[in-house]
Amino acid sequence: MVAMQNTSEQKIIGRTELVDLPEWKFIDLEAKIDTGAYTSSMHCHDIEAYRKDGEDWIRFYLLDPDHESYNEQEITMPVHDQREVKSSNGETELRYFIKTKINLFDRSYGIELSLTDRSAMKYPLLIGRKFLQKGPFLVDVTKENLSKK
Repeated sequence: MVAMQNTSEQKIIGRTELVDLPEWKFIDLEAKIDTGAYTSSMHCHDIEAYRKDGEDWIRFYLLDPDHESYNEQEITMPVHDQREVKSSNGETELRYFIKTKINLFDRSYGIELSLTDRSAMKYPLLIGRKFLQKGPFLVDVTKENLSKK
């Protein structure tokens, strides 16, 4: 087995990270880093698709009203994509995808997020391999919240 070397271009990221979603004014939102998931997903509720000027748009609220970061902000955005995703329980679900910005290590990255009900999960945001390869990030599962130190 060959060990992967950490190059100066790679950032070491922990199994969980506090991230910012600046377009929605969320600071220090807990995210689970999941190399087993291909796509990234965000917990939201009251997801409603609609047409605007001949294009697909989506309206939703992030988090739950009982989450400390919930701010009752209704978000409307163009739909980037809609496709089937296999969830951690093995069920396939048709999900909407949007694009936004995420801040890690004082740098802003574009991220594609699927919108889904993650209320049963500990972390409202899951960051998958598709995003991690952009960094590129090297995951150290023994660490947490390295991007804010």
